[in-house]
Amino acid sequence: MGESTPETLNPVHIIRKAELRDFFKLHGLEKLCFQADAWPWIDVFAALTFPETVRLIAEQRDDLIGFVIGDRRKHRDLGWIASIAVHPDYRRQGIGRQLLEACELAIGMNRLRLSLRPSNQGALALYRSEGYIEVDRWRRYYRDGEDALVMEKREDWIHSS
Repeated sequence: MGESTPETLNPVHIIRKAELRDFFKLHGLEKLCFQADAWPWIDVFAALTFPETVRLIAEQRDDLIGFVIGDRRKHRDLGWIASIAVHPDYRRQGIGRQLLEACELAIGMNRLRLSLRPSNQGALALYRSEGYIEVDRWRRYYRDGEDALVMEKREDWIHSS
């Protein structure tokens, strides 16, 4: 067995930086997970090419099973988890949590935000367990009219508890 690295999830799951060669797989997983709300191809392409974007994927062998995209908004001292998804066949195995934590670390900001559907109870539970709290609600954000919850995590909130 090989040497363990921080990127190793377990013997078959690896987190690594996403590259342009991952475009088709990442875009396909985005469409599978988010359907009508999936990013258009140009946004996925931008996420894979903009230098300040944090882009990580989880793989099992050659299959992309999850990803996270984040960005730094340095002028606001804020990191934003823009998109995170795990293939339906691999959910509830800790992959989303590991992607989230790796992205937070890579962004390196004291404040982090993300948005999600209130109906996505699994994601909501994950974010709450990771220290995120609701700070805003965007009315009728999604194409079907559902609101978006905006959640924030601050390092000072976590360390003062």
